[in-house]
Amino acid sequence: MQRWRGLEDIPQDWGRSVVTIGSYDGVHRGHQLIIRHAVDRARELGVPVVVVTFDPHPSEVVRPGSHPPLLAPHPRRAELMADLGVDAVLVLPFTAEFSKLSPADFVVKVLVDKLHARAVVEGPNFRFGHRAAGNVEFLTEQGKVYDFEVEVVDLYVSGEAGGGEPFSSTLTRRLIAEGDMAGAREILGRPHRVEGEVVHGARRGRELGFPTANVATLPHTAIPADGVYAGYLHAQGEAMPAAISVGTNPQFDGTERTVEAYAIDRVGLDLYGLHVAVDFLAFVRGQATFDSLDALLEQMGDDVRRCREIVAGDAGAATEEGGADAS
Repeated sequence: MQRWRGLEDIPQDWGRSVVTIGSYDGVHRGHQLIIRHAVDRARELGVPVVVVTFDPHPSEVVRPGSHPPLLAPHPRRAELMADLGVDAVLVLPFTAEFSKLSPADFVVKVLVDKLHARAVVEGPNFRFGHRAAGNVEFLTEQGKVYDFEVEVVDLYVSGEAGGGEPFSSTLTRRLIAEGDMAGAREILGRPHRVEGEVVHGARRGRELGFPTANVATLPHTAIPADGVYAGYLHAQGEAMPAAISVGTNPQFDGTERTVEAYAIDRVGLDLYGLHVAVDFLAFVRGQATFDSLDALLEQMGDDVRRCREIVAGDAGAATEEGGADAS
């Protein structure tokens, strides 16, 4: 799959293509519906499919300081899109100047002049251009002028976790912030993942017999609510069952919020400096303090046993690897 950053990266000889545009944060099941439809249409037409997305998130430029928590970094999104059959991903730097581009100019400069769109596939609420003035109706009219089709994909409605709401990144972020990993997984179609480099911490886990990988998460990452979770630590091409702690470590008067993963039953791991990924399967318990070190150690042992059982009962999650190699 080709990856481009900016319009200047698009090959000069790029021909016609099917295009879909959006932030696509998380590439959740609603996004997957749109992208799969675009891929199917592209195969019918015998042309490649291109996903156009933005960096940073448009809200950060339009309203500085409002950057939403991110469900997946751009390299991870590209991996997920490639798995769906996407041929190219175009990341457009979203600047103040770019935000002033009118819907009509966006159509010409991006869809017509550079990507030579044959068809554009979007969700019903798609908006684009300055002040989000463009919509699917405007896009359809532009398609008649510039010879491209516009196809609208209705999004399915999520189940119990969403209370009947459409699949959305906003809903997913809320569920993650609440520690509802089952609900987030229902929308994403896979466990929520965070990534980052393993850095040195206070080394208390090692001293207590539960050495953890202290993950310096990427900026704006959507971090689950404080507590203990069962999941996987992806490192060096391997998915290892893990007990994961999120929080400030109040037992030792900590103040910095961290994500730490203990690879269950693994000895002698040296992950410092490596880019790793952590998948969250299930919430185990909330953050707490204990009357004694012995009480803490007993609870940590119980946590590990519960996490081991949860991961053992989770079918198929360990087969999705690749996050540890993301850059």
